[in-house]
Amino acid sequence: MDLRVTPALSIPATELRWRFSRSSGPGGQHVNTSDSRVQLSWSVADSASLSDDERSRLLASLGRRVVDGAVTVSASEQRSQLRNREIASRKLSELIAAGLAPEGPRRRATKATRGAHRRRLAAKQLRSATKQQRRRPREE
Repeated sequence: MDLRVTPALSIPATELRWRFSRSSGPGGQHVNTSDSRVQLSWSVADSASLSDDERSRLLASLGRRVVDGAVTVSASEQRSQLRNREIASRKLSELIAAGLAPEGPRRRATKATRGAHRRRLAAKQLRSATKQQRRRPREE
């Protein structure tokens, strides 16, 4: 089944690589016999569903999450492999959508008001006086 990322982007199931392994944690005897941990990999570099602009933006935004041109997510929260597959699909979809989303507006630099500056300095002086009173008296 294809992975729907955004209304405009859908990743074909043929581009997704699934790996299953034994999960750690609670589960009793069941955990020792079933491969419920899921790893889902998708090759960003080789994907035909991305344009060159989307690919470069995704590679830049994901950074260290991309290893050898592929991004991998894993899920082992649930005891059921089916649920872990759904969680891994959702994680990958959210990761890609966040990577393709445009950056928000830049922060406009502002200056603290004169009153805020005075209040900050007054609080610092008060804190300094409190700490000086805690000191052991000097012998002079």
